[in-house]
Amino acid sequence: MKKLIDTIKNIFKIEELRKRIVYTILLLLVYRLGSFIVMPGIDPTQLANLQNQASEGLLGLLNMFSGGAFGNASIFALGVMPYISASIVIQLLGIMIPYFQRLQREGESGRRKMNQWTRYLTIAILALQGPAYIANLHVQLPESAFLFQGFSYNVFATVILIGGTMFIMWLGERITDRGLGNGISLIIMVGIIARLPFALIAEGGARMNQTAGGGILMLIVELVILFFVFVATIALVQGTRKIPVQYAKRIIGNKQYGGVRQYIPLKINAAGVMPIIFAQALMMFPLIFAGFDSTRGIAATLTNPMGFWYNFIFGLLVVAFTYFYTAVTVNPSMMAEDMKKNGGFIPGIKPGKKTTEYLDSIMSRITLPGSIFLAIVAILPAFASMLGVNNEFAQFYGGTSLLILVGVVLDTLQQIESHLLMRHYDGLMKTGRLKGRSGM
Repeated sequence: MKKLIDTIKNIFKIEELRKRIVYTILLLLVYRLGSFIVMPGIDPTQLANLQNQASEGLLGLLNMFSGGAFGNASIFALGVMPYISASIVIQLLGIMIPYFQRLQREGESGRRKMNQWTRYLTIAILALQGPAYIANLHVQLPESAFLFQGFSYNVFATVILIGGTMFIMWLGERITDRGLGNGISLIIMVGIIARLPFALIAEGGARMNQTAGGGILMLIVELVILFFVFVATIALVQGTRKIPVQYAKRIIGNKQYGGVRQYIPLKINAAGVMPIIFAQALMMFPLIFAGFDSTRGIAATLTNPMGFWYNFIFGLLVVAFTYFYTAVTVNPSMMAEDMKKNGGFIPGIKPGKKTTEYLDSIMSRITLPGSIFLAIVAILPAFASMLGVNNEFAQFYGGTSLLILVGVVLDTLQQIESHLLMRHYDGLMKTGRLKGRSGM
């Protein structure tokens, strides 16, 4: 405990780190306050039906990601999922269209242009989802809840929703640039954590009121199982396969360089939390077709988180996106080229093409079990609900919420760790380093 207290003191001794933490907390507070600001023209006292709708099904997941803003008819109701959807499309275009492939190779200038295209596409998606959300409000809320009516109000409300999501994106970019961690991921994580106390209270109340079935004992068992699920997820996120690399000896003057063996840590889950976010975003597309009679049945099947087809397709998407994102972020050719330039080689493997093929085969092998386990974690909430866990609390047993919590927390801790070690303070862990993180 004393070491932990000393580490916290050291964090606040570093002026830059202290400013980044305070700046991040302030912007996250702005986001949380905005989640409770109801859109103009709607009576906040008549939102009971909308909040009930947002407590279950796929809309419940959307409400969780938005930190309850969806059920509050907030100006932030659509959250950051339109931006995530736009990012998926732009990254797919980076594989298929030469123009976007060229932008990916242009470094920082290309990244800025791709971010600009992502913003444009986000606005286009919002222009579709905004009216759909307003139409859902008219279905769920009584007419007396609307202080204004008509086409002009719908356009005004859609502009408010678009502005709300764009403001969230701006907050995320500011956190990334001047704060601590990935801004968009932190915003999603804060929205998820905000729902945890309500979910835990609801589950505890339900168990306490049970006359049979274990009552409080079952709640303790659920919490123990949740703890082990967290441990397994952390093991997945931090798991690595170490590839030995030998560097040739070089004698310059009276000093010897190289001649030592180092390791390349290839992560089992190199894609991190992104595959499940991408898959979750795609699973929300069928909501667009829920308003049409001809496709309402299919949309209902594909948007039921407890249904077989939803979880089957969701799991396949997680596996596919894991391979896709790993291929985008991990480049064996570049790794082999860098090793060759620095006089390094993998023992028993020829430098150049053979090294590239070897690294690619290793990545393919370790990504398969990693992607399958990731898919299992993604659909665990459905099994938890089948075993009698409250739907809202079941979301924390796996799926997007669990992986985002674990991934974002570890990434943020790694950044704090880096600041501490650069200034010769002890890190957050006894070893002074978070295993399996990008800082290795």
